Amino acid sequence: MKIKQLLTTAAVALCLLSCDDNTDSLGVDMMPIGDLVSNEYKNYSVSTSSYAVGDAVLARTERSYIGRYTDAETGTTVKSDFLCQLYCGENFALPAKIENDSCTRLDLRLFIPEFVGDSLASFKLSVYELNKQLDPNEDYYTNIDPSKFCDLSAEPIATKWYTISDRTITDSARWSSDYSNNIRISLPTEIGTKILRDYRSHPEHFASTATWLQSGNPCSKGLYFKLDYGDGAMAYIDIVQFNIYFNYFDEDYQKDTLGVCSFASTDAVVKATRFENTNLNILMDDEQATYLKTPAGIFTMATIPAEEINTQDTINSAKLTFTRYNDTTHEKFKLHIPQTVLLVRLDDYLDGFFENYQVNNSRDSYLTSFNSSTNTYTFNNIARLLTTMVNERKEGKASANWNKVLLIPVKTTKDSSGNIVKLNHDFDMGYTKLVGGKDDKVTMEVLYSKFR
Repeated sequence: MKIKQLLTTAAVALCLLSCDDNTDSLGVDMMPIGDLVSNEYKNYSVSTSSYAVGDAVLARTERSYIGRYTDAETGTTVKSDFLCQLYCGENFALPAKIENDSCTRLDLRLFIPEFVGDSLASFKLSVYELNKQLDPNEDYYTNIDPSKFCDLSAEPIATKWYTISDRTITDSARWSSDYSNNIRISLPTEIGTKILRDYRSHPEHFASTATWLQSGNPCSKGLYFKLDYGDGAMAYIDIVQFNIYFNYFDEDYQKDTLGVCSFASTDAVVKATRFENTNLNILMDDEQATYLKTPAGIFTMATIPAEEINTQDTINSAKLTFTRYNDTTHEKFKLHIPQTVLLVRLDDYLDGFFENYQVNNSRDSYLTSFNSSTNTYTFNNIARLLTTMVNERKEGKASANWNKVLLIPVKTTKDSSGNIVKLNHDFDMGYTKLVGGKDDKVTMEVLYSKFR
């Protein structure tokens, strides 16, 4: 028995002595030498050019814009005004005892969370009542023609000279924590009185936004804010508020009280901003660079050299970087650098990428943010896009624009989990100049894997 145990122990020891602690070649020894994988980097030149939008991009935005701004650095000018509908809440109600069912004051408030330019620049605007309803199911573009929705030969219902910084109020009021910067426009009280009295006769007209828009009340179809005069600033409008003031008897407190009811522009109704860009040819004629110019101005188009891609090897990754030129002027007011850029195939854009509520899918479309440290927009891995292009060409399915992509400044909307659920054009005043154009090519770096 002891002899058997000694022989077993010796056999185990011999097996242990024959094993090698070094496992570096584990698995490799089992592969044929010719199948080893190697990586190879290769750089490709990407040609780029500026792409004129032509003032016609989808005007789907949560904000409205009004003003005119001439940029000293580029010599370009943007003018903007807008049309909007007014929202009527489903729980809309008025007090039972309004004095004479009459309006004592009526005004419009255009609230300005942000602006570009000189807050003391003088502007004049006119307000027109729409006589044709904006269709919530229709797409409106930034070259919308307001004359199709209102009679511009008629007298406006109001005009207003304004500055973005309201000089009619005291400094203490302007800097108060409960003050929101806004443009206030007075309207004829007769308009408010007609609306109040229609509520008495036809409360069903105020049951919802849909019934309000169809009610035939003054301003119920919407308003057009037309810029008549001025230059030097652009106001970003997040809310238009239509306020009807009246006196009424408060049943709870048994006293006469000042009341107000409001209709406002919200995401539930149509807002359509119109932009006019001038002198964009100054940038378009520059062949030694490309540009991103917002709103509704210039994109950058890139032609991917997909026909040069090695189809025998696997594309592991592909990086495309666009470098920004630094500003060369020292103007007091500067346009912002577009912060988020979409890379999308030209055909997809032309086929209704924004109209169809598409978002980036990391296959045909990608998002990146401006990196201020490196002064670049970098798309770190567009390998799936390259593979798609190569396969289309191989299968004879390539269109005339098969290898062209656009860089488009965008705004994103995210859900509570941080997922992007909506992409819209960036309509803020922005500009950047990118390396590229006729002579200076953009570089795309591709990492291949292949079996030796």
